[in-house]
Amino acid sequence: MVNETKRATTPSRRSFLTGTAALAAGLAGTTASANHHGHSGHAMGTPAVTRDGITLNYIEKGRGRPLVLVPGWSQTAAMYKHQIDALSTRYRVIAVDMRGHGESGKPAHGYRIARLAADLHDFLHGMDLRDVVLGGHSMGCSVIWSYWDLFGGDRVSRLLIIDQAPTVTVWPGWTDAQKAEAGALFDPKSLYDTCAALAGPDGEKTTAGLVNGLFFTKGFPQDQLAWVLAENLKFPREYAAKLLADHCMQDWRDTIPRIGVPTLVVGGEASFFTPASQRWIARQIPGAQAQIFGANEGGGHFMFMENPAKFNALVEQFIG
Repeated sequence: MVNETKRATTPSRRSFLTGTAALAAGLAGTTASANHHGHSGHAMGTPAVTRDGITLNYIEKGRGRPLVLVPGWSQTAAMYKHQIDALSTRYRVIAVDMRGHGESGKPAHGYRIARLAADLHDFLHGMDLRDVVLGGHSMGCSVIWSYWDLFGGDRVSRLLIIDQAPTVTVWPGWTDAQKAEAGALFDPKSLYDTCAALAGPDGEKTTAGLVNGLFFTKGFPQDQLAWVLAENLKFPREYAAKLLADHCMQDWRDTIPRIGVPTLVVGGEASFFTPASQRWIARQIPGAQAQIFGANEGGGHFMFMENPAKFNALVEQFIG
């Protein structure tokens, strides 16, 4: 069991269970007028279309074996910019904006993990991608687990799982040890309070509190925080709230052990998801590897942005 002593760079997990919405609103310090950084040097592909007619935009660079990257909740394809640039020297790197996110279509329906998994399936087939290394960060992992639940390993040869708990909301009666292993952050009340805050008039402030106070270590540059916030706010807050509720009520502990392809699990000591939960995931998948970034090496929830050199080297070693 990982020692869960508090670190200055680590957001308090207790804060989620005692009212994350209030914490997020109180931490708000960056507004929606944040500067936007462009996608210079990244090729925007011809939009893919889901079976219900929603366009999915993506960023693509490189040639070779396809590495498809799915962002987390409210995040965008552009946030994989360091992977797109560096890993495209060896692979065909494709980062996709899920429905509602980034530059993709924003319908009034479909903000459920199962729908996003179906969208991903449409995307891989529409692009005729095979032998795919499929990576996801945070909620993107839940999309991948739902994909596996619905479609098995169709077109997928390897998985990259980046810092997502098997289940995010605690069940009544769980011990602290069970919560740590599951990685759960919310109880039902704090989850719905947070979602209500996101969907309400202070939704942008609530988002700013999450970005500024919980997502990154204190060493992450302020101007980059502003850019991350701007990317998050491309997803309408009402839809973001609906998707967060659905995402956080899922429990993937019966799906993860059925994964049958080589898998790399990456976590961080300074993330709000426990290293114990990441190691639990790796133990359930035959032959899976777990790599935990230290708190002093950008090991927060977005370690692939805070320490891209180490992250990219791990991915290259894993894919070969």
